[in-house]
Parts: sequence; structure tokens; C-alpha cells
Amino acid sequence: MRFFLRRRRLVGRKPLEFKHILPNMVTSGNLLCGVFSLMMVLHGRYIPAAWLVFFAVIFDGFDGKVARMLGGGSQFGLEFDSLADLVSFGVAPSILMYQVSVRGLYILGAAAACFFALCVALRLARFNIVHVPGPFQGLPCPAGGLFVSSFVLAHAKLPAWAMAGVLVCVGLLMISSIPYANMKKLTKKTANPVKFFALLTMFVLSFIFLKGSAPLFLFALYIVSGLIRFDWGMWLLRPEAREEH
Repeated sequence: MRFFLRRRRLVGRKPLEFKHILPNMVTSGNLLCGVFSLMMVLHGRYIPAAWLVFFAVIFDGFDGKVARMLGGGSQFGLEFDSLADLVSFGVAPSILMYQVSVRGLYILGAAAACFFALCVALRLARFNIVHVPGPFQGLPCPAGGLFVSSFVLAHAKLPAWAMAGVLVCVGLLMISSIPYANMKKLTKKTANPVKFFALLTMFVLSFIFLKGSAPLFLFALYIVSGLIRFDWGMWLLRPEAREEH
């Protein structure tokens, strides 16, 4: 009897709709990039491992847009996104930087790498329960994870103690309340086309001239903008849209 009742409940369940599946498929791309990055680290392929963190940022930027476009956002998607972010922007960069830079510090290097991953977890947990409109409170995890990984892409070899300091400082920025620009809500109607084109031009030129050093430059610029309280999101808005905010 219990078997038949259970079967009836299963049959009565609604099938998952495509609008719920597609955003989670994009999030899966984020998670897989993080896992592949860890595999690359195990094989000593540090440059591909760092680029995989960069690709994870791209997937992370698109999953929310796809969900909003299809109207398929869900609590499951929010939790899944956080788990993917923890792997791609917390665990993968910390293991990468431990292996590449701070391993020579032994327990101190391990502590710095673990502290960074811990701060990513804390940042994500706070983000899921505290929804503050406007700028991000603290450095977003994708920016923090890619910033530290960008040292590998740029072939920037800092002393081990200096890199450990970078990991700790970036971790503290992520769990801080320093406001960082949130540009997810910018639309064609609200964005200033001249400023947007100027920012896009800077982005493209940085990759043309700086190549592998471009992510380090761009995310360093973003980190500094938060410290000096410069909001890129507000700067990109049209004057009339800025007044509404």
C-alpha cells in the first residue's frame, strides 16, 4: 500500500521546466571549470588552471542573466550557484596559489590559502541571507578568485610572503562591508552608451596590449575602485537613471 501511495505522489509531481533547467546547466559550466582547474593544478598545468577560473567567471555572469530572461530563478539555483562559486572562486584559486607561490612557507602558506577559501565561503553564505540593494557589500567572490589567479596568467612572481599577504587581504575584502559596484542591473535603457563604449574599449585594448596580464590589471582596477568608493555601476548610468537611484 505504501508503495502505491509513494508511486502516486511521484507521478503527480510536475516535470522540471526548461526555464529552470537551462540556468542550472550554465551554472554547471561554472562548477566544471572549477573542477577542471583543480585537475590542471594536479598535473602542474598552472596557466590552463588559471584560465579555467576566468572561464568560470563568464559562466557565472551568464547564469543569472539566463534565469532572469526566462523567469526561471529558484532557491535551488541560488544554492547551486553558491556551491559552484565556492569551488571555482574559492577552492580552485587557493589550491592554485598554494601550489604556485606560497607552498614554500609551509604551514603559513597553507593557512593563507585556507583563509582565502574560508572567506569565499563566508562571503557566499552572507550573500545568500543578506540582500542589500545597490552595490555589493564586500568584494564579490568571482573578482577575488580571478584576481589572485591572474598573477599566474600575468607571470607575476611575488615573494611567497607577499603572495600570502595578497591572499589574506583579498579574503578580508570579501568579508568586509566595503561597497563594490554592482553592474548586473544595467540595461540598454539605463546605461550611458558613450561611457559603456569607453569601458568596453578599455577592456578590449587591455587584452590586445597586456594579453595575459589584462585580467590582473582589470580586476586590480576594480578592487581599487571599491577602496576609493568609486561606483562603476552608477558611473555607467544615464543622468536621468542615476537620479532615480
